[in-house]
This record gives sequence, C-alpha cells and structure tokens, in this order.
Amino acid sequence: MSLKVLVISAAFGAGHIKAAEAVIEGFLEKKPEAEVIHIDFGEFINRPLNSTLKTTYIDMIKYTPKLWGKFYYKTADISADSLFQRFLNGIGSRQFLKYIHSLQPDLIVCTYPVIAGVLSQLKKERRLHVPLATVVTDYGIHSQWVHQDVDLYLVGSEEVLEALVSRGIHRDRIKNTGIPVSMRFERQLDRQALMNQFGLKEQIPTVLIMGGAYGVMGGATSICQMLAEREDPVQLIIVCGKDKQLYRSLKLLTSTSKHQVLLFGFVRNVEELMTVSDLVITKTGGLTVTEALTKHLPIVTYKPIPGQEKENAEFLLKKGAGRIAYTEDQLNRTINILLENSEVREGMRIAASKVLPGRAAVRVVEHILELYNPVGGQHNKQVS
Repeated sequence: MSLKVLVISAAFGAGHIKAAEAVIEGFLEKKPEAEVIHIDFGEFINRPLNSTLKTTYIDMIKYTPKLWGKFYYKTADISADSLFQRFLNGIGSRQFLKYIHSLQPDLIVCTYPVIAGVLSQLKKERRLHVPLATVVTDYGIHSQWVHQDVDLYLVGSEEVLEALVSRGIHRDRIKNTGIPVSMRFERQLDRQALMNQFGLKEQIPTVLIMGGAYGVMGGATSICQMLAEREDPVQLIIVCGKDKQLYRSLKLLTSTSKHQVLLFGFVRNVEELMTVSDLVITKTGGLTVTEALTKHLPIVTYKPIPGQEKENAEFLLKKGAGRIAYTEDQLNRTINILLENSEVREGMRIAASKVLPGRAAVRVVEHILELYNPVGGQHNKQVS
C-alpha cells in the first residue's frame, strides 16, 4: 500500500491554505506515488458557526484591527489547561476523529494552529496515534501554536524555533525549514519577457501593491492614490484580491494617472508580478512575506495589523528586508527613499536573499517523512 497523507488547513486567511498546497507540492516531488488528501477543517464545524467565525475574523482585522490585537495578545500566553484552550481543543473533535478513522492516514500535517490543538488533545487522550506535524506559518509564536503532543514542528526562522523551545517544546521536535511556499516562487523567470508582456519599462521603478486575498490592508486606496499622483516616474501593479469595492474605487486610477497602472482583482500569478517589481507594499501575512522573501523583493508594510502581522513586519525590519510605516508621512518618506535610491533597494534585496534556506516545501516534506515508520509492513494508522 502507498503512503497516505492527510493535510489539513483552514480558510481563515489564504495563507494557511497556500502553505498546505505548498506542502502537497513537496510531496508530489519527493513521493509522487503517495496519496495526499487536503481538507478544510471548517468542514467539521457546524456550518453557520464556521461561517460566522470566518466572517468575524476577516471583519475584525479589516475594520477593527486594534480589537483583534487586544484579543491576540490577551490569548498569547494562555495555559494548555485553561477553559478557553480546552474549548478550542474540543471544536469539531468528534466528527474529525470519525473522519480520520475512516481515512486511516499514515501521516497528518496541519497548517492552522487550532487544528494542531484539536489533534494534539486527541493524541494526549490516546484516541489518535497517527504521527502529527505542524507547519507554523508566521515569524512569531502565539500560544495557539504550542501543543505538547505534536510530533514535529516545521518553522520559518531560528527565532520561532527558540520561542517554541522556551515554551517547553523539545528542540529535537523542531526543524527550521523555512515556511513552505509554492515552488513557482523558486523558479527563475525571464524578467524582461514578463515586463514586455505586461507593457512595463525596465528603467522605471515598479511598485506592487497587494491588499491580501480579502483586501484587508488598511489605507490601500490612499496608498494607491498617493503613488498615482507622484511627480517622478513610477509604474504601479495593484492587486485587490477579492475586495470588489476596492477594485471599483481604484478603477478610475487606470485612466486618470499619468503613470502606467495595472489593476487586478484576485490573481494566481503573484510570482510573475513579484518578478517584475522593484518593491512591494503589502500586508504582512506569513505566506505573503515568505513569497516576497523567496523572490528577494524589498517589502514595505503600512500600519501592520496588531498580532502576527506586526510580528512578521518586525521580523522583516530586523532582517533588513522590510520597512514599516505607521503614518502617511512615514509611508511617503519611506517610498521616496526606496524609489529614489536603487542602492537602498538593492541592499534590502540582498538582505531578503539571505533570510530563507530555500526549497522549504521539499525540506518540510523530507522531515515529515522521517515520522513515517511502518513496522513489519504495518503502517502507523492507529486510531481509536
């Protein structure tokens, strides 16, 4: 029988899903004969509850980010035996266990922290014995990622590794692989051919503005307006994601700006857009950050959302690959410096190139496969 892998993500932000898809790409390269099943944890939660939780999360980070920040930091260090943590660890567990029992996977990989908690609790209660790996998708650690019965942690930096160790996870169970992104971002693309395809000029700096899949970057409209009205030459690529209102509000820019403005909704060729860009202004979700780092692209973030995105932004600043602006004046000055000084951008590009080890998806899978240890022809599929 071939290896069977269950990969579990959740649709609370696109990053967890993209990380799962990258892991699947890694399995296809390392173990093409393996059967890999990818599911959304939301399928095991009451549908109205799942919809409410997802909508509440997106609306909170979009419209009341300070409230989200208070919740994030208030729950950052809750104990494993707290009432809140026990509640989270029980979400959908009965249905989830029933599904795993029917599937009988050899390995389980999760890219969302609440899932790791549910599965870790089942392992602690000895109701689940399948090896469990967790892919941490941010550059900071919250208590929701920390669960003692996870067999293997795959993390994006030494800082995260040390943070897990300080919270009681044994060092041997943590591997610094880099956060997995699609291998499309690893490939060398023909920049000049792509610039010709998009109608862009090599000698004019190109700025990529990305608001995330759900358009949750604060101030996106004013950022685009400010750049579109800039006196010095600039080329803009604006990605609105699924935010149709943002797309409509920016539509006028494409016809009134004296600069070249390319406006997109949801796209699937971010690696191409990053290849032709000299700078990206974006929200700092873990996967977006990692994609930009993989493409060695300088990153600017404006008013990062308190919590994991602020921690990701501070990680970039520390590494020299990113800048943070908290006011419009700061943002304007930062953009002016970067657009008018190619040597500053080049320094950030070099810094970005040194952050990640590369080929993270394959590295992740190689370590996960070390958990697969069939004994006497029997796969480790014990579920009770």
